[in-house]
Amino acid sequence: MSTKPVPIRDDSKAGLLSEPRRRRILEWIEEEGSARVRDLAVAFQVSEATIRQDLEKLEAEGFITREHGGAFLNAPSSRAEGLVLHHQDNMDKKRRIGALAASLVSDGETIILDAGTTTTEVATRLVTRRNLTVITNALNIAIILGSVPGTAVHMPGGQFKAPTLSLSGDKSVDYFRNIFAGKLFLATAGVALDAGLTYPSFADLQLKEAMIRAASRVYLVADSSKINKSSFTRLGSLAVIHAFITDDGISDKDAKEFEARGIELLIAT
Repeated sequence: MSTKPVPIRDDSKAGLLSEPRRRRILEWIEEEGSARVRDLAVAFQVSEATIRQDLEKLEAEGFITREHGGAFLNAPSSRAEGLVLHHQDNMDKKRRIGALAASLVSDGETIILDAGTTTTEVATRLVTRRNLTVITNALNIAIILGSVPGTAVHMPGGQFKAPTLSLSGDKSVDYFRNIFAGKLFLATAGVALDAGLTYPSFADLQLKEAMIRAASRVYLVADSSKINKSSFTRLGSLAVIHAFITDDGISDKDAKEFEARGIELLIAT
């Protein structure tokens, strides 16, 4: 099973129009908390002057604040202090998905929970389980489950990312290489039949790959708004997951396509 992280090429970044490019730059900063001009210029295959213009526009719209050589997301510190994740859309769907995913976890299991709003909804419904071992890179999930008597929570080291309340980087990757778990509940920014699983930036791809390799069964948890959506970088094809837990907003056509590829489809209603 190959999970080699590669950038999405179907838009031909060099020719990407300014508005779609700015949207993807914002997604990058929303994921990482900040970005350097030179890194964005290389990633999007445009000049640093073009990136600066994009950042000026995003700052004028109130999303970011520019600094020398880059920019950072507005107000991530207040969210981090309150343990509030940035993406709070489609929460009703995410709660239903979280409930269904949690129902698949039995007492005494060892599981991995990826960082994200949907995986957080899984975590909140696991507080009644007994003797769980939970490995997570998400600080908020560790706090939710770490106070449950009998539940053992383990976290990797790494660099803290305020927007996702998560730890990332080489230390996190190395940690998961030594882990074995029965189930992984994996988050994504986009899932498409052709592009596979996609994310806003490069930073977490190796970490997610390590999580996938550490689990015997991988459950993708994502609401239907992420279906047929592609973000900036590609983790791998749909072959890296065993099951997909989503909501009833998925079309019949897409449902049949996922099942035709051997993926167990679980619909939260």
